[in-house]
Amino acid sequence: MTTIKLAIGSIFVGFAVLGLKALAYWVTGSVALLSDALESTVNVATAFAALIAIYIAAKPADANHPYGHHKAEFFSAVLEGVMIIFAALLIFREAYYSFMQPVVLDAPMEGLFVNMAATVINGLWAWVLITRGRAQKSPALVADGKHLVTDVLTSVGVVSGVILAVVTKWWILDPALAALVALNILWSGSKIVKESLSGLMDEAVSAQTLNSIRKVIASQLDGAMQAHDLRTRHAGAAIFIDFHLVVSGETTVFQAHELCDRIEASLKNLLDDAKITIHVEPEHKSKYLGAIIPG
Repeated sequence: MTTIKLAIGSIFVGFAVLGLKALAYWVTGSVALLSDALESTVNVATAFAALIAIYIAAKPADANHPYGHHKAEFFSAVLEGVMIIFAALLIFREAYYSFMQPVVLDAPMEGLFVNMAATVINGLWAWVLITRGRAQKSPALVADGKHLVTDVLTSVGVVSGVILAVVTKWWILDPALAALVALNILWSGSKIVKESLSGLMDEAVSAQTLNSIRKVIASQLDGAMQAHDLRTRHAGAAIFIDFHLVVSGETTVFQAHELCDRIEASLKNLLDDAKITIHVEPEHKSKYLGAIIPG
């Protein structure tokens, strides 16, 4: 399934879950279940944002964006984190008013069953988004999936707390639980914003991926003296790699070009969406600090 289809699916799932959770709140009057429903409104809004971002990110490079539109997905993830934080503030507001005037819950078990059905749907879809998003290297889908995981965990906590409130008749537990939900999603939103901003700041690939890149380059250096000044950054599904390649002064332009093509092909076998730039240099430009030497 393509990233676009997954993003569209998130919109439909978001509306379905929102409807079920709103029904659960309407049946019970629980502010904790209301907090759960408010978080689902964020799911719907961010699903739309993710769809737009993925559509923009898939556009090819143009004159105004020669490096492509890959970072659009990071903007979507940042927006999602901000909206999660906003939802948390709304929940705090509802919890405060309920603390001031606790209410007896109506038909709690019926509402809880409806809420649990929504939670199961969310859990299954979160698994689909995270697994497929990682496979397709889509930060927007992965962020959406992680948000849904948080939603699932808070829903489980909400259901458990409401059951405890019904059993003990301590109705103050309902707004207390809503406040805990708000704290949890506030932490989740801040984490998503932090991770997305790192992508916007051209963060390098992970140490494990960088080590794999170095090994591939080293294995293909036959005909070159060394490679050095390796740099990487990631933007959405794309990974940018650039380095300097030192060759003998006797190497022809044709031979250097063939060598670069061989290294690029090997790197693309490792990373399909890699964007590679190689700067060829003569032997007097050799460096030994951090250089990649032929194996």
